[in-house]
Amino acid sequence: MTDHDRSQRITDLDALKVFTHPLRIRLYRALFTARTATASHLADQVDEAVSLVSYHLRKMAAHGFIVEAPEHSTDGRERWWKISAERGFTFRNADFDEEPEGAAVIARVTRQLLATRAERYQQYLDEQSAWPREWTNAAFSSEYMPLLNAAELQQMAEEIGELMQRWTDRGRAAEDAGDTAGREHVAVQMYGFPFRP
Repeated sequence: MTDHDRSQRITDLDALKVFTHPLRIRLYRALFTARTATASHLADQVDEAVSLVSYHLRKMAAHGFIVEAPEHSTDGRERWWKISAERGFTFRNADFDEEPEGAAVIARVTRQLLATRAERYQQYLDEQSAWPREWTNAAFSSEYMPLLNAAELQQMAEEIGELMQRWTDRGRAAEDAGDTAGREHVAVQMYGFPFRP
């Protein structure tokens, strides 16, 4: 399977607009982590009404971000969902250069993603004393400031993506093999952007 098959690259502005809603990002992340879930399972996780969660799941499904997982239904009444692409979704600014509102939509989605990432990290900081020492010792927060050109930044992003995919595959393979003892979901958040001091 190629990386193209494993992630969904958004090139349609209407599809990207799906993620301007913060609840959809939270639901997508919850479903990505769970691998499969029903609207009621997800509603419990995001503390929202099942009917509202169902509505937003259908919106994501309409653009192909999630698909039904009928193989998990035991009675045919429950509607199970899963992410349609193993690696989630990606988007690039260049794909929307010709769209009049492209930059505004990208900024809105990116800000929503940043807010949910910051919220997740702040939650960890608030709760870190409850984690075993081995986890707090392993957790990290880093900032690097290399002097690069645009092509080097792009290459670095690709290499980091490949590294993270290897670790994701390793964790999934262990889970599939039943090796779940001592494993937790881990959020790794990195950003690469130019700045002038």
